[in-house]
Parts: sequence; structure tokens; C-alpha cells
Amino acid sequence: MRRSVFFISDGTGITAETLGHSLLAQFGNVSFEQHTLPYVGSPEKAREAVVRINEVAAQDGIQPIIIDTIVDKEIRSIIASANACMFDVFETFVGKLETLLGEKPMNAVGKSHSVNTQTYKTRIDAVHFALDNDDGARTRHYDMADIILIGVSRSGKTPTCIYLALQFGIRAANYPLTEDDLDSESLPKALKEHRSKLFGLMIDADRLTMIRNERKANSRYASPQQVMRELRAIESIYIREGIPFLDVSEMSVEEIATRIIDQKHLKRRISSN
Repeated sequence: MRRSVFFISDGTGITAETLGHSLLAQFGNVSFEQHTLPYVGSPEKAREAVVRINEVAAQDGIQPIIIDTIVDKEIRSIIASANACMFDVFETFVGKLETLLGEKPMNAVGKSHSVNTQTYKTRIDAVHFALDNDDGARTRHYDMADIILIGVSRSGKTPTCIYLALQFGIRAANYPLTEDDLDSESLPKALKEHRSKLFGLMIDADRLTMIRNERKANSRYASPQQVMRELRAIESIYIREGIPFLDVSEMSVEEIATRIIDQKHLKRRISSN
């Protein structure tokens, strides 16, 4: 089954997409043809969007789905005239909140994405920290880290650190355990001093073999035997040292980050938009 869906916003469309993807993910048997229409901030833009939606409706022979975060009521009304089934975030939630809080909404376009100087600085500082402390390049600033991810090479440490920094302002470092570390079955001194901040990543052997082959095909580094040896050794270290760890084989970076925050009770320095 296939269905077209439009994410429409008077801003970047990120909020509409994020909410929409979460909802649509519940319907795994449906294939969604996705269209994002950002910056629909005028009646003219709205009418253009309606034309495009109606064209898709005619081609598909079935109403598309609209998920929108349009603030302006006039623009929302124009979008609602399209031959589609519309799910409006503001209409659904803001009206109820207005009644509950006894306050009129500001109806400020782009308000959810307005720039906060301190938030921006926190995010950029966290990203710089993640980049400066990637792959064990530096360890002298680990006292400033909120979390230190450890794992074998190519287990997803770097993208997770960047995501934690960018979305939540969390200062995340990462350290790959080397063959020497794994052979000695012990943590390096730099990590032992910050044991409470450590969190381990595990990954399925077949998946790790595939990832490593994309980087260094037919090498010892990517061989199934080497991968299995490293994974057995690092899991043994996690268990013996009492380090919490997570199997990330089937997880997106968003889910990995959220689970780490939950398990380590990390404080979000900024809210994710």
C-alpha cells in the first residue's frame, strides 16, 4: 500500500517532519511518498501548495495526508481546502492548551525555532568538545565530559557523540579500545579515572564486519574472526568493570542517544527542536 504525505510548515519543516515520521512509523505496511513544503508563510505560497497537493491527489487517485505546523489561521484555512486529509498540530494542541492555561497563543511564526543566544553557544561548545575529543585524540579534558562512549572501532561512537552535542548540548567524548587494551582485558588509565562517565556500545558481529569491509575490504581489520575476537573481549571488559552498555545493532543514532540519556540520567543542556 502506498500513500503520499505532505509535511507543511511556515518554518523549516523540521517539527512537522519529526512528528510525522514518529506517527507514520507505526504503520510499517504502508509505503509513504513524502513531500516537505517549508516556508509556506503567505497566502500565495499556501495556494501554490494546494495546487501541488491536488495534482498528487489526482495522480494517486486517493487523498494525500497533510501534517502541518502552520501558525497563521488564514494560511491553515487555505491549506485545508486541498483535496487531502489534514492533521494540524496547532489546531489539535494549541486550542486545548489555550483553554487549560487561560492564555491566548502568541501565534508567532517560527517561534519554536527562534534563536536563543545561550542555547546556540551551548550547542556549538558541545559540538566542538565532541570533535576535539573524538576517537581518544585527547583525554586531558575528560573531567569536563558529561559522558564518555567506549567501544570497538566503527561501533557508532562518533555519530552518537555528535548527535548528543548537537541536539542536547551534552559534552560527549569517545574512546576506541585498541587491540592492546582488549588483549590486556583492562581499561586504559585515562578511562579508569572517569569510570562513572563511561558507557559502552556493542554491535552485532555481522553488521560490524559489513561496516568495516566498506572501509577496508578484505583486511584483517574487517575479518569475521577479528571482529568476533574484539567483541568478545570488550563485552568481557564491560561486564567485569561494571560498565553499562547497549547493543546498537538495529538502532538509529536518535534512539541510541535517547537511551544513553535515560540510562545515565544525563541532563539535557538544551531542548531538542
